[in-house]
Amino acid sequence: MDKIKIRGLEVFAHHGVFEEENVLGQKFIVDADLLMSTREAGRKDDLNASVDYGNVCTKISQIMQDTTCRLIETVAERVAEGLLLQYGQVMEVHLELKKPWAPILMPIDTVSVEITRKRHIAYLGLGSNLGDRESYLDFAMDELNKDTCTKITKVSDFIETEPYGGVEQENFLNGCLEIETLHTPGELLLLIHEIEEKAGRKRVIHWGPRTLDIDILLYDDLVYDDETLHIPHADMHNRLFVLEPLCNIAGYKRHPLLHKTIEELKEEKACTRSRI
Repeated sequence: MDKIKIRGLEVFAHHGVFEEENVLGQKFIVDADLLMSTREAGRKDDLNASVDYGNVCTKISQIMQDTTCRLIETVAERVAEGLLLQYGQVMEVHLELKKPWAPILMPIDTVSVEITRKRHIAYLGLGSNLGDRESYLDFAMDELNKDTCTKITKVSDFIETEPYGGVEQENFLNGCLEIETLHTPGELLLLIHEIEEKAGRKRVIHWGPRTLDIDILLYDDLVYDDETLHIPHADMHNRLFVLEPLCNIAGYKRHPLLHKTIEELKEEKACTRSRI
């Protein structure tokens, strides 16, 4: 990935744990790497195909001067998020925020925080089998798009499917989404749980009926496991009601553990079902 590098941007702002820092202010120094493709801009000599680094410097200064934070960690997060939200061509931001006059009563050159933040592509599965099922799926999409750090980029067709897991209940309406998000997997999980709760989701019967179910299926090519979240989704390759709509928007996508495309997994599952 190409980089636009900004070094030594000086910004006078009001951030710090001590009241004097918030009132009097001080100098901060920012180094930033913006990862993106510069090929089109370079081939065409066209600024519109790139990012105006003067504008980027102004944006960084504006973010830092418009608020007061206790921690430079918070300032760094806000700057990185602001740049990713402002400039759609930028895929990743590497940022170092330096505080040359840190008040620690010891001789020191500078203190800094260095972070890397990027856009992520995730795939979500949606399902509903209570009430107005399509309205619940539409509600989920509306709520996801309301989140400033998340944008839906592809929507599959909705399909009607029989319930999975052996619990007697009504048929489901299922679909899949491709989203672009700045959230970590854990943050994304919290967001979708909040949306499910707003839709009246009750976690009473495992694999039971629900107004809205949202699952994280894939997140970049990440393999991740903890007590509450497994990526890729642990059972997605066994579920035609996931594979069919997911194939509709990402048939080419390769499962990071099984090393097969979604199209291949769907065909294998469909053949297995036809033999039963």
